[in-house]
Amino acid sequence: MNWALLLAALLIAGLLALLTAGQLGLLSGRMPTDLGVRDGRLKPPSPTRNSVSSQADRWRDAPQRRYAQIAPLRYDGDDAQAMPRLLAVLAQMPGASVIEARPDYVYAQFTTRWLRFVDDVEFLLAPGEGVIHVRSASRLGLEDLGTNRRRVEAIRAAFDEA
Repeated sequence: MNWALLLAALLIAGLLALLTAGQLGLLSGRMPTDLGVRDGRLKPPSPTRNSVSSQADRWRDAPQRRYAQIAPLRYDGDDAQAMPRLLAVLAQMPGASVIEARPDYVYAQFTTRWLRFVDDVEFLLAPGEGVIHVRSASRLGLEDLGTNRRRVEAIRAAFDEA
């Protein structure tokens, strides 16, 4: 048997198995039980390179604090209009599902199309400061290859245009 054909067949079988596992929800991970706001802060950044947080500097002992640092969303005007504007942006984003929405806090999940990976994204309004803090983290893996940072920057761009 030709080794190249065998290797190609094994590679294709592996990719199909991975895709099937994703479509069956086996790669979605478990929803964290410690999300939300505690003492005015969102959960700290992950200990691995798979999250970003605009509050990373508030967690001095977080090992990936520098990697995770990202700017909050900024807005001018009425605090009461900021979160509805954010919710309108999230409603237009592929793979986004808003799980919880309060006047000062939003929790959304983003699911990838093919492998059905789930990332948890939280937003916290800082009244009077003109910012919405954000934390975006992958449930699985040690590295997200910049996915969470790109997502937050896409949300920021759409939020700024809204």
